[in-house]
Amino acid sequence: MNFSQALSTVMGIVIGAGVFFKISSVASSTQSASLTVFVWVLAGLLSIASGLTVSELATALPVTGGATKYIEYTYGKPAGFLFGWSQMAIYFPANIAALSIIFGEQFASLFGIDKVLIVPVALIVSTSIMLLNFVGNKVSGKLQTITMIAKLIPIILIIVFGLFKPSPVSPSLFPITSGEGTPFFTALSGGLLATMFAYDGWINVGNMAGEMKNPKKDLPKAIILGLSLVTLIYVLINYAFVSALPIDQLAGNGNAAFDSSRLFFGDFGGRLVTLGILVSVYGTINGYTMTGIRVPYTLASTGSLPFSGYFKKINKSGAPYISGLFILAITFIMIFLGSFNLLTDMLVFVIWSFTTLLSIGVIVLRKREPELERPYKVLFYPVIPIISILGGLFIVVSTLITQFQLSIIGILVTLIGLPIYFYQKRKNEKSS
Repeated sequence: MNFSQALSTVMGIVIGAGVFFKISSVASSTQSASLTVFVWVLAGLLSIASGLTVSELATALPVTGGATKYIEYTYGKPAGFLFGWSQMAIYFPANIAALSIIFGEQFASLFGIDKVLIVPVALIVSTSIMLLNFVGNKVSGKLQTITMIAKLIPIILIIVFGLFKPSPVSPSLFPITSGEGTPFFTALSGGLLATMFAYDGWINVGNMAGEMKNPKKDLPKAIILGLSLVTLIYVLINYAFVSALPIDQLAGNGNAAFDSSRLFFGDFGGRLVTLGILVSVYGTINGYTMTGIRVPYTLASTGSLPFSGYFKKINKSGAPYISGLFILAITFIMIFLGSFNLLTDMLVFVIWSFTTLLSIGVIVLRKREPELERPYKVLFYPVIPIISILGGLFIVVSTLITQFQLSIIGILVTLIGLPIYFYQKRKNEKSS
């Protein structure tokens, strides 16, 4: 893999559907255009620092299996299992459920159907994508390619029209302040937590290190340039949104992308752009489904799960269908019980808890295994890892403070994995 391929992979992994729908919750938290745009810049810088940090583990550790194995290598098998468990019990089902819900909401707005049908539409969407993945990798892979191209169209259109068409609102970007009556720390933490969902996916960037010809030189360049371009795209889209609608009309407005598109392109054009966004969402759900259904399968392959024999089953197309049905069952529960913002905030909290451990792991291994060969060393060590760690701690701690109940649910569901791990370990030892 050369530099240009690595660059496109970074951008393809990270750019998703979240940027179209997080503006409502970001604006609700910040209550100002300046802080709304700023948190997108801040989230991008934090993602770059974390991507550079975690990539050192990806290039140095002689293990395959991505972040789960990096945590296991650094902190032990129980910690590695907990990360895998949190992915199958929270991260992937919550992603699929949240995006299915937002698909249902946008579908209802686009076609003017009753909102009572949002949940049935979400269930149909998540089920249809799961069935496509059961058919095999070829079908789901082609769908991913088509939707990858489709999601660029609304992004480009919104940026171009947002920048060059006279806008009804003239947002002030300086000084950076929160809305009147909103504490700055509360506004910043809430806005940052919301934006991190749109940057989700960078944690997988380091996995491509083994395929690169010159990871020491090309990996940091691909991460810095790729995530910088993603940040620029996200900032421009959100600038277009705050230029189209006043902040009070964006705050809490789940149809902000649809309403902004209608202002830019007229009613018919706005509907076409929204249709493109729906295709993008469908493709993003497919990406999480493709990856998610293989997590229980991978854990079962090492005998780490109860009923591993069932989770390891694959159909004629090679798809782990029992694992897929498990993910789909949890997805259904989340669709009925959660909302887009609730589910995305929970998964960001959980994934950043482990991401912070990964960044700390870079420092731990530098001290514990100084002789370990590191084809790529994080730039400006230890400054970049410390930025990543502090940013991760800020997200985790601020979520604990501002959304205590949601945080506790995420922690409890994750910790359920511990008795499961030790029960299965004891069972495996008895049978061996």
